[in-house]
Amino acid sequence: TTVARVTATDADDPQQGNNARLLYSILQGEPYFSVEPKTGLIVTSWPSMDREARDQYQVVLEVKDMLGQRGAHSASTTVTVHLTDVNDNGPTFQHHLYTFGVREDAAVGTTVGRVKADDGDEGLNAMMNYTLQDLEESNTFTIQLDPDTQEGLVLLAKPLDYETKSRFVMAVEADNVVVDERFLSADEARDRATVKVFVEDVDEPPVFGADVYEWRVPESAGVGTEVGVVSARDTDTRNNPVRYSIERHSGIRKAFRIDPNNGSMTLSQPLDREASNWHNVTVVATETKQSYLFSAAVVFIKVLDVNDNAPALASVYRPYICEGTPAGELIQLLDAVDPDDPPEGHHFYFSMVPDAHINPNFTIRDHQDNTASIVSRRSTFTRKDRAHYLLPVVVADSGVPPLTSTSTLTVTVCGCGPAGHCPLGGAGVEARALSMGTSLKTLLGVLVCLATLSALSVLTLGVRRRRRRRRKQQEVSGMAEDVDGEDLELPDQVSQKVLRYGEPRAPGPQLASTPYISSPCASPSSPPSVPLRPHPRRRDRKLRRAEVAASIRMSLRHSHLIGPEDEVFRQFIFDRLDEADRDPYAPPFDCLRTYAFEGAGSDAGSLSSLDSCGLADFGPEPPAGRPRPFVVPLTPWYGSEEDTF
Repeated sequence: TTVARVTATDADDPQQGNNARLLYSILQGEPYFSVEPKTGLIVTSWPSMDREARDQYQVVLEVKDMLGQRGAHSASTTVTVHLTDVNDNGPTFQHHLYTFGVREDAAVGTTVGRVKADDGDEGLNAMMNYTLQDLEESNTFTIQLDPDTQEGLVLLAKPLDYETKSRFVMAVEADNVVVDERFLSADEARDRATVKVFVEDVDEPPVFGADVYEWRVPESAGVGTEVGVVSARDTDTRNNPVRYSIERHSGIRKAFRIDPNNGSMTLSQPLDREASNWHNVTVVATETKQSYLFSAAVVFIKVLDVNDNAPALASVYRPYICEGTPAGELIQLLDAVDPDDPPEGHHFYFSMVPDAHINPNFTIRDHQDNTASIVSRRSTFTRKDRAHYLLPVVVADSGVPPLTSTSTLTVTVCGCGPAGHCPLGGAGVEARALSMGTSLKTLLGVLVCLATLSALSVLTLGVRRRRRRRRKQQEVSGMAEDVDGEDLELPDQVSQKVLRYGEPRAPGPQLASTPYISSPCASPSSPPSVPLRPHPRRRDRKLRRAEVAASIRMSLRHSHLIGPEDEVFRQFIFDRLDEADRDPYAPPFDCLRTYAFEGAGSDAGSLSSLDSCGLADFGPEPPAGRPRPFVVPLTPWYGSEEDTF
């Protein structure tokens, strides 16, 4: 096979001897190539050269003039020969057996494994296709070519179930895309290998018999009626028990109850189709062992209608009849409604209440199309005779059993205008007022009763308050009279401060008694008695006492530096006594203030001013007409003198 031609030139004259006659020879490249000596044509001299073994050769050629004789000149050149590829190699798998594992919960499309077939060719000659031959024809897996790596990807095409099938055996085949039968036969252009896939067991949640359940139950079903049964089981080899429940977030958990063991669902509350005609319940099945896996299914419950609602008039009708209307005139067209929904549709019947006597005023005509008309029987209607008429209307449905309702309509006699309409004022209002007369009278009577009861309650409360006030005044007057009449039993010993209750003995009528207090220690020039001050507010007293306590604590901090004879201590005592005498908030009849020195190194003596006067020094005699104040000793009330100080 011709590879190439080389040509050499010689500047000598080819007509003169052999100086320009050239001869080609090969120095390197044998035995694969040779050259024709006279033409310089390079040809192959080795059959079936293999590009996959060696794809490049260096051929060195030499040319001499004078036909290679002695004294000839020579030159050489190098020719590089590249072998081009032909499809003379088929694909070959790297392994005869491929083994893969996949979890049974793997999703469809998951890559299970990769297979690879090698081809010594290159380019288009090396391109191949992979096919998967399922020997069991389950079509669980497929294979695709990865164009970047020329690998075959084994993909999952269907869900797996370890309990159903745990092992798959397949054959994978690789074929060249382009086949040149001059170099390779069709059988030689393909290769086969075996693929085994093992399914790994996974603990799966329970599986329901159906993804969606749809049941029907009549709304008249009683509590405890079984609506339906759901079923789920653990498909794993362990076959764990399953427990049923209604999803916690389901809005109608209270309407239904499910048996946790067998999955039967019953009613726990009565149903009402008119309130809700569909119920959606989510049932959960949970394994009772191991990982407690769970799954859910949806249950649709349709409530079937039962004739449990009576029909009623479609609206509130206010029929009227004009004065002078002839007999047989249409007064009102009636319509009815029913919340029930029978399969064959509604059919209502209108009639009057059965009575022994025929209504002489009106009649009802049923049109047999769920409507009816009120028609007058006579033509002598006047407002003077009667302002309104009561007409009971009976409406019945076609259900099983049929239900009826009775509505009473008030037909008003009206003085209509020229167009036949009852005006809003005048006779129309008068007729309505007459029809409402009974209710207005009743309401007025109730209002009068409420007003009377309120007045009696206020009067009773005022009388009680007046009696309570009078009783208190009598008690105060009685206490004053007991003191003035010397009926008070006094102790033997008399204290320095004396309580006296009395009232001034002035000429003239006395309207009220006034409490007084007097002290035997008072000076003769001071008033013998003063009226008691009103009781202070609790909050003001607390504030005043808090200020005194703070002052005492501040003074006692320095008590270890001073003694009873110190001027500062004396001044403190006098200030406290003066504050106690002038304090308008301190009660003078049940409080005895004492102050003692508790400094280190001295015995505390009595600092009370109780010894400043004797029991006999009560001051001058009281004026004529004024009783002498009684002296009450406080010692029995507070204990002995030793206990007091």
